[in-house]
Amino acid sequence: MIRLVPRDQTSAAWQIATPLLAVLATMIAGGLLFAIMGYDPLAAIRTIFWDPLFGPAAGYSRPQLLVKAAPLILIASGLAVGFRAGIWNIGAEGQYIIGGITGAAVALAAYPAEGMWIFPAMVLAGALGGWAWGMIPALLRNWFGASEILVSLMLVYVAQRVAAWMAFGPMKNPEGYGFPGSRNLQQYPAASNPELIAGTGAHWGVVAAAAAVLAIWFLMSRHIRGFHIRAAGLAPRAARFAGVRPETLVAFCLGLSGAFAGMAGLFEVAGPAGQITDKLGTGYGFTAIIVAFLGRLHPVGILLAGLLLALTYIGGELAQLTLQLPAATVQVFQGMLLFFLLGFDLLTRFRIARRIAA
Repeated sequence: MIRLVPRDQTSAAWQIATPLLAVLATMIAGGLLFAIMGYDPLAAIRTIFWDPLFGPAAGYSRPQLLVKAAPLILIASGLAVGFRAGIWNIGAEGQYIIGGITGAAVALAAYPAEGMWIFPAMVLAGALGGWAWGMIPALLRNWFGASEILVSLMLVYVAQRVAAWMAFGPMKNPEGYGFPGSRNLQQYPAASNPELIAGTGAHWGVVAAAAAVLAIWFLMSRHIRGFHIRAAGLAPRAARFAGVRPETLVAFCLGLSGAFAGMAGLFEVAGPAGQITDKLGTGYGFTAIIVAFLGRLHPVGILLAGLLLALTYIGGELAQLTLQLPAATVQVFQGMLLFFLLGFDLLTRFRIARRIAA
Protein backbone atom coordinates (compact mmCIF):
# COMPACT_ATOMS: atom_id res chain seq x y z
CA MET A 1 0.00 0.00 0.00
CA ILE A 2 1.17 3.51 -0.77
CA ARG A 3 0.07 6.96 0.27
CA LEU A 4 0.75 10.56 -0.73
CA VAL A 5 2.62 12.67 1.80
CA PRO A 6 2.75 16.48 1.42
CA ARG A 7 6.23 17.78 0.72
CA ASP A 8 7.71 20.30 3.12
CA GLN A 9 9.00 22.39 0.23
CA THR A 10 8.35 22.29 -3.51
CA SER A 11 11.44 21.76 -5.63
CA ALA A 12 12.00 24.53 -8.19
CA ALA A 13 13.93 22.11 -10.41
CA TRP A 14 11.07 19.63 -10.33
CA GLN A 15 8.59 22.34 -11.30
CA ILE A 16 10.68 23.12 -14.37
CA ALA A 17 11.19 19.45 -15.21
CA THR A 18 7.51 18.51 -14.89
CA PRO A 19 6.34 20.01 -18.23
CA LEU A 20 9.26 18.39 -20.02
CA LEU A 21 8.42 15.01 -18.49
CA ALA A 22 4.78 15.49 -19.45
CA VAL A 23 5.75 16.11 -23.08
CA LEU A 24 8.04 13.05 -23.09
CA ALA A 25 5.35 10.86 -21.53
CA THR A 26 2.83 12.12 -24.10
CA MET A 27 5.15 11.13 -26.94
CA ILE A 28 5.64 7.64 -25.48
CA ALA A 29 1.94 7.10 -24.77
CA GLY A 30 1.00 8.55 -28.16
CA GLY A 31 3.46 6.21 -29.87
CA LEU A 32 1.95 3.21 -28.09
CA LEU A 33 -1.53 4.35 -29.10
CA PHE A 34 -0.48 4.68 -32.75
CA ALA A 35 1.10 1.22 -32.64
CA ILE A 36 -2.14 -0.27 -31.30
CA MET A 37 -4.05 1.45 -34.10
CA GLY A 38 -1.71 -0.11 -36.67
CA TYR A 39 0.43 2.92 -37.53
CA ASP A 40 4.20 3.24 -37.37
CA PRO A 41 4.70 5.06 -34.02
CA LEU A 42 8.10 6.49 -34.88
CA ALA A 43 6.85 7.81 -38.20
CA ALA A 44 3.82 9.38 -36.52
CA ILE A 45 5.86 11.10 -33.81
CA ARG A 46 8.39 12.33 -36.37
CA THR A 47 5.63 13.67 -38.62
CA ILE A 48 3.96 15.57 -35.78
CA PHE A 49 6.97 17.00 -33.97
CA TRP A 50 9.86 17.02 -36.48
CA ASP A 51 8.61 17.32 -40.06
CA PRO A 52 6.77 20.66 -39.62
CA LEU A 53 10.09 22.28 -38.71
CA PHE A 54 12.68 20.32 -40.64
CA GLY A 55 10.81 18.05 -43.08
CA PRO A 56 10.05 18.49 -46.78
CA ALA A 57 6.99 20.63 -46.03
CA ALA A 58 8.83 22.89 -43.59
CA GLY A 59 8.74 25.81 -46.01
CA TYR A 60 4.97 25.92 -45.61
CA SER A 61 4.73 24.70 -42.02
CA ARG A 62 7.17 27.06 -40.32
CA PRO A 63 5.21 30.25 -41.08
CA GLN A 64 2.07 28.49 -39.86
CA LEU A 65 3.71 28.00 -36.47
CA LEU A 66 3.30 31.69 -35.61
CA VAL A 67 -0.20 31.77 -37.08
CA LYS A 68 -1.32 28.94 -34.78
CA ALA A 69 0.71 30.00 -31.75
CA ALA A 70 -0.37 33.66 -31.62
CA PRO A 71 -4.01 33.11 -30.49
CA LEU A 72 -2.94 30.40 -28.05
CA ILE A 73 -0.33 32.65 -26.42
CA LEU A 74 -2.65 35.68 -26.36
CA ILE A 75 -5.54 33.79 -24.77
CA ALA A 76 -3.34 31.83 -22.35
CA SER A 77 -1.67 35.04 -21.14
CA GLY A 78 -5.04 36.37 -20.01
CA LEU A 79 -6.16 33.08 -18.51
CA ALA A 80 -2.94 32.73 -16.51
CA VAL A 81 -3.65 35.93 -14.59
CA GLY A 82 -6.97 34.60 -13.34
CA PHE A 83 -5.60 31.14 -12.65
CA ARG A 84 -2.87 32.65 -10.47
CA ALA A 85 -5.63 34.27 -8.40
CA GLY A 86 -7.76 31.12 -8.22
CA ILE A 87 -10.32 32.51 -10.69
CA TRP A 88 -11.15 29.87 -13.30
CA ASN A 89 -12.21 31.13 -16.69
CA ILE A 90 -13.00 27.99 -18.70
CA GLY A 91 -15.01 29.86 -21.34
CA ALA A 92 -12.31 31.66 -23.32
CA GLU A 93 -13.58 29.88 -26.43
CA GLY A 94 -16.87 31.76 -26.15
CA GLN A 95 -15.10 35.07 -25.55
CA TYR A 96 -12.93 34.33 -28.60
CA ILE A 97 -16.04 33.81 -30.74
CA ILE A 98 -17.83 36.92 -29.49
CA GLY A 99 -14.70 39.04 -29.96
CA GLY A 100 -14.48 37.87 -33.56
CA ILE A 101 -18.14 38.74 -34.14
CA THR A 102 -18.01 42.22 -32.59
CA GLY A 103 -14.75 43.07 -34.34
CA ALA A 104 -16.06 41.88 -37.70
CA ALA A 105 -19.27 43.86 -37.13
CA VAL A 106 -17.27 47.10 -37.25
CA ALA A 107 -15.73 46.14 -40.59
CA LEU A 108 -19.02 45.04 -42.11
CA ALA A 109 -20.75 48.20 -40.91
CA ALA A 110 -18.01 50.34 -42.48
CA TYR A 111 -17.86 48.40 -45.77
CA PRO A 112 -16.85 49.54 -48.40
CA ALA A 113 -15.25 52.59 -46.77
CA GLU A 114 -11.48 52.83 -46.55
CA GLY A 115 -9.49 54.35 -43.72
CA MET A 116 -6.69 53.62 -41.31
CA TRP A 117 -9.14 53.85 -38.38
CA ILE A 118 -11.11 50.74 -39.37
CA PHE A 119 -8.72 48.01 -38.26
CA PRO A 120 -7.84 49.62 -34.88
CA ALA A 121 -11.57 50.08 -34.28
CA MET A 122 -12.07 46.39 -35.05
CA VAL A 123 -9.38 45.41 -32.52
CA LEU A 124 -10.99 47.61 -29.89
CA ALA A 125 -14.44 46.18 -30.63
CA GLY A 126 -13.08 42.64 -30.45
CA ALA A 127 -11.49 43.32 -27.07
CA LEU A 128 -14.69 44.94 -25.77
CA GLY A 129 -16.81 42.05 -27.01
CA GLY A 130 -14.62 39.48 -25.28
CA TRP A 131 -14.48 41.64 -22.16
CA ALA A 132 -18.27 41.93 -22.01
CA TRP A 133 -18.71 38.16 -22.45
CA GLY A 134 -16.14 37.56 -19.69
CA MET A 135 -17.91 39.99 -17.38
CA ILE A 136 -21.10 37.91 -17.38
CA PRO A 137 -19.61 35.13 -15.18
CA ALA A 138 -17.77 37.81 -13.17
CA LEU A 139 -20.98 39.65 -12.30
CA LEU A 140 -22.91 36.45 -11.61
CA ARG A 141 -20.18 35.29 -9.24
CA ASN A 142 -19.97 38.64 -7.46
CA TRP A 143 -23.72 39.19 -7.18
CA PHE A 144 -25.09 35.66 -6.72
CA GLY A 145 -22.08 33.48 -5.88
CA ALA A 146 -22.42 31.52 -9.14
CA SER A 147 -19.50 29.36 -10.23
CA GLU A 148 -17.49 31.14 -12.90
CA ILE A 149 -16.39 27.71 -14.16
CA LEU A 150 -19.90 26.57 -15.05
CA VAL A 151 -21.16 29.95 -16.25
CA SER A 152 -18.17 30.67 -18.50
CA LEU A 153 -18.28 27.14 -19.95
CA MET A 154 -22.02 27.28 -20.68
CA LEU A 155 -21.57 30.64 -22.38
CA VAL A 156 -19.31 28.94 -24.94
CA TYR A 157 -22.31 27.11 -26.37
CA VAL A 158 -24.37 30.29 -26.34
CA ALA A 159 -21.58 32.04 -28.28
CA GLN A 160 -21.52 29.22 -30.84
CA ARG A 161 -25.23 29.66 -31.46
CA VAL A 162 -24.78 33.42 -31.75
CA ALA A 163 -22.09 32.84 -34.40
CA ALA A 164 -24.41 30.51 -36.33
CA TRP A 165 -27.23 33.07 -36.15
CA MET A 166 -24.92 35.80 -37.44
CA ALA A 167 -23.63 33.63 -40.29
CA PHE A 168 -27.14 32.74 -41.43
CA GLY A 169 -28.75 36.06 -40.55
CA PRO A 170 -27.56 39.61 -39.81
CA MET A 171 -23.99 39.16 -41.09
CA LYS A 172 -24.78 36.96 -44.08
CA ASN A 173 -23.03 38.16 -47.22
CA PRO A 174 -25.68 39.72 -49.49
CA GLU A 175 -23.48 38.84 -52.45
CA GLY A 176 -22.76 35.31 -51.29
CA TYR A 177 -25.35 33.55 -53.49
CA GLY A 178 -27.28 32.35 -50.46
CA PHE A 179 -24.36 30.61 -48.76
CA PRO A 180 -24.00 31.24 -45.00
CA GLY A 181 -21.15 33.40 -43.81
CA SER A 182 -20.14 37.04 -43.85
CA ARG A 183 -18.12 38.90 -46.44
CA ASN A 184 -14.51 37.75 -46.65
CA LEU A 185 -12.53 40.35 -44.74
CA GLN A 186 -9.32 39.29 -46.46
CA GLN A 187 -10.76 40.89 -49.60
CA TYR A 188 -11.48 44.14 -47.74
CA PRO A 189 -8.03 45.83 -47.43
CA ALA A 190 -9.00 48.22 -44.62
CA ALA A 191 -10.23 45.32 -42.45
CA SER A 192 -7.77 42.54 -43.29
CA ASN A 193 -4.99 41.23 -41.07
CA PRO A 194 -2.27 40.41 -43.62
CA GLU A 195 1.18 38.94 -43.16
CA LEU A 196 3.49 41.74 -42.02
CA ILE A 197 6.76 40.11 -43.07
CA ALA A 198 6.54 37.85 -46.12
CA GLY A 199 7.22 34.19 -45.44
CA THR A 200 7.07 34.40 -41.64
CA GLY A 201 3.35 34.08 -40.92
CA ALA A 202 3.60 37.08 -38.58
CA HIS A 203 0.51 39.30 -38.55
CA TRP A 204 -0.86 41.80 -36.04
CA GLY A 205 -2.07 38.95 -33.85
CA VAL A 206 1.54 37.83 -33.40
CA VAL A 207 2.50 41.36 -32.40
CA ALA A 208 -0.38 41.43 -29.90
CA ALA A 209 0.66 38.07 -28.45
CA ALA A 210 4.23 39.29 -27.91
CA ALA A 211 2.91 42.49 -26.30
CA ALA A 212 0.62 40.44 -24.06
CA VAL A 213 3.54 38.34 -22.82
CA LEU A 214 5.47 41.51 -21.89
CA ALA A 215 2.41 43.14 -20.33
CA ILE A 216 1.62 40.11 -18.17
CA TRP A 217 5.24 39.85 -17.06
CA PHE A 218 5.17 43.50 -15.98
CA LEU A 219 1.79 43.12 -14.29
CA MET A 220 2.73 40.05 -12.30
CA SER A 221 6.25 41.10 -11.31
CA ARG A 222 6.23 44.91 -11.13
CA HIS A 223 2.67 46.08 -10.43
CA ILE A 224 0.70 46.16 -7.18
CA ARG A 225 -2.20 44.43 -8.93
CA GLY A 226 0.09 41.50 -9.63
CA PHE A 227 0.92 41.29 -5.94
CA HIS A 228 -2.81 41.22 -5.14
CA ILE A 229 -3.33 38.43 -7.68
CA ARG A 230 -0.52 36.30 -6.27
CA ALA A 231 -1.67 36.92 -2.71
CA ALA A 232 -5.26 35.96 -3.53
CA GLY A 233 -4.10 32.73 -5.14
CA LEU A 234 -1.77 31.71 -2.32
CA ALA A 235 -3.75 32.83 0.72
CA PRO A 236 -7.24 34.24 -0.01
CA ARG A 237 -8.08 35.06 3.61
CA ALA A 238 -4.75 36.79 4.21
CA ALA A 239 -5.23 38.75 0.99
CA ARG A 240 -8.52 40.14 2.30
CA PHE A 241 -6.77 41.37 5.43
CA ALA A 242 -4.17 43.01 3.17
CA GLY A 243 -6.90 45.08 1.54
CA VAL A 244 -7.54 42.96 -1.57
CA ARG A 245 -11.20 43.13 -2.63
CA PRO A 246 -12.21 39.74 -4.10
CA GLU A 247 -15.03 41.23 -6.20
CA THR A 248 -12.70 43.69 -7.88
CA LEU A 249 -10.16 40.96 -8.55
CA VAL A 250 -12.78 38.66 -10.09
CA ALA A 251 -13.98 41.42 -12.42
CA PHE A 252 -10.43 42.39 -13.37
CA CYS A 253 -9.22 38.86 -14.10
CA LEU A 254 -12.27 37.67 -16.02
CA GLY A 255 -12.48 40.96 -17.91
CA LEU A 256 -8.80 40.88 -18.86
CA SER A 257 -8.85 37.26 -20.02
CA GLY A 258 -12.05 37.95 -21.96
CA ALA A 259 -10.51 40.97 -23.68
CA PHE A 260 -7.41 39.00 -24.69
CA ALA A 261 -9.55 36.15 -26.02
CA GLY A 262 -11.75 38.61 -27.90
CA MET A 263 -8.74 40.18 -29.59
CA ALA A 264 -7.49 36.74 -30.57
CA GLY A 265 -10.87 36.05 -32.17
CA LEU A 266 -10.76 39.30 -34.12
CA PHE A 267 -7.24 38.69 -35.41
CA GLU A 268 -8.31 35.22 -36.56
CA VAL A 269 -11.47 36.47 -38.30
CA ALA A 270 -9.61 39.30 -40.01
CA GLY A 271 -6.73 36.99 -40.95
CA PRO A 272 -6.62 33.21 -41.40
CA ALA A 273 -10.39 32.55 -41.02
CA GLY A 274 -11.41 35.59 -43.07
CA GLN A 275 -15.11 35.61 -42.24
CA ILE A 276 -17.83 34.88 -39.70
CA THR A 277 -19.20 31.36 -40.16
CA ASP A 278 -21.21 28.92 -38.09
CA LYS A 279 -17.91 27.08 -37.48
CA LEU A 280 -16.08 30.08 -36.07
CA GLY A 281 -14.89 28.29 -32.91
CA THR A 282 -11.51 26.62 -33.44
CA GLY A 283 -10.89 25.17 -29.98
CA TYR A 284 -8.13 27.70 -29.27
CA GLY A 285 -9.90 28.83 -26.09
CA PHE A 286 -9.78 25.33 -24.63
CA THR A 287 -6.28 24.53 -25.85
CA ALA A 288 -5.05 27.78 -24.27
CA ILE A 289 -5.88 26.30 -20.86
CA ILE A 290 -3.31 23.56 -21.53
CA VAL A 291 -0.86 26.22 -22.74
CA ALA A 292 -1.28 28.21 -19.53
CA PHE A 293 -0.65 25.25 -17.25
CA LEU A 294 2.11 23.74 -19.39
CA GLY A 295 3.81 27.15 -19.25
CA ARG A 296 3.54 27.18 -15.45
CA LEU A 297 1.36 30.33 -15.64
CA HIS A 298 4.55 32.26 -16.41
CA PRO A 299 4.79 34.51 -19.49
CA VAL A 300 7.97 32.91 -20.83
CA GLY A 301 6.63 29.43 -20.20
CA ILE A 302 3.38 30.33 -21.97
CA LEU A 303 5.35 31.58 -24.97
CA LEU A 304 7.20 28.26 -25.27
CA ALA A 305 4.12 26.16 -24.53
CA GLY A 306 2.13 28.06 -27.16
CA LEU A 307 4.71 27.25 -29.79
CA LEU A 308 4.69 23.59 -28.76
CA LEU A 309 0.91 23.26 -28.92
CA ALA A 310 0.90 25.09 -32.26
CA LEU A 311 3.36 22.47 -33.45
CA THR A 312 0.90 19.71 -32.53
CA TYR A 313 -1.80 21.44 -34.60
CA ILE A 314 0.43 21.69 -37.66
CA GLY A 315 1.97 18.25 -37.19
CA GLY A 316 -1.43 16.68 -36.66
CA GLU A 317 -2.71 18.15 -39.93
CA LEU A 318 0.43 16.93 -41.71
CA ALA A 319 0.00 13.44 -40.22
CA GLN A 320 -3.58 13.33 -41.48
CA LEU A 321 -2.41 14.09 -45.00
CA THR A 322 0.67 11.86 -45.16
CA LEU A 323 -0.15 8.98 -42.79
CA GLN A 324 -3.97 9.12 -42.86
CA LEU A 325 -4.09 9.44 -39.08
CA PRO A 326 -7.55 10.21 -37.67
CA ALA A 327 -8.60 13.86 -37.46
CA ALA A 328 -8.85 13.57 -33.65
CA THR A 329 -5.10 13.01 -33.37
CA VAL A 330 -4.42 16.55 -32.19
CA GLN A 331 -7.14 16.46 -29.53
CA VAL A 332 -5.88 13.10 -28.26
CA PHE A 333 -2.35 14.42 -27.97
CA GLN A 334 -3.45 17.57 -26.21
CA GLY A 335 -5.66 15.62 -23.82
CA MET A 336 -2.85 13.24 -22.93
CA LEU A 337 -0.49 16.16 -22.42
CA LEU A 338 -2.84 17.77 -19.91
CA PHE A 339 -3.40 14.40 -18.18
CA PHE A 340 0.31 13.75 -17.73
CA LEU A 341 0.98 17.34 -16.70
CA LEU A 342 -1.62 17.14 -13.93
CA GLY A 343 -0.29 13.77 -12.87
CA PHE A 344 3.30 14.94 -12.61
CA ASP A 345 2.13 18.14 -10.94
CA LEU A 346 0.74 16.03 -8.12
CA LEU A 347 4.27 14.83 -7.43
CA THR A 348 5.53 18.41 -7.06
CA ARG A 349 3.34 18.82 -3.96
CA PHE A 350 3.33 15.26 -2.65
CA ARG A 351 5.74 12.37 -2.42
CA ILE A 352 4.89 8.70 -2.56
CA ALA A 353 5.44 6.76 0.66
CA ARG A 354 4.66 3.26 1.79
CA ARG A 355 1.74 2.90 4.15
CA ILE A 356 2.81 1.20 7.38
CA ALA A 357 0.44 -1.57 8.37
CA ALA A 358 -1.17 -1.14 11.80
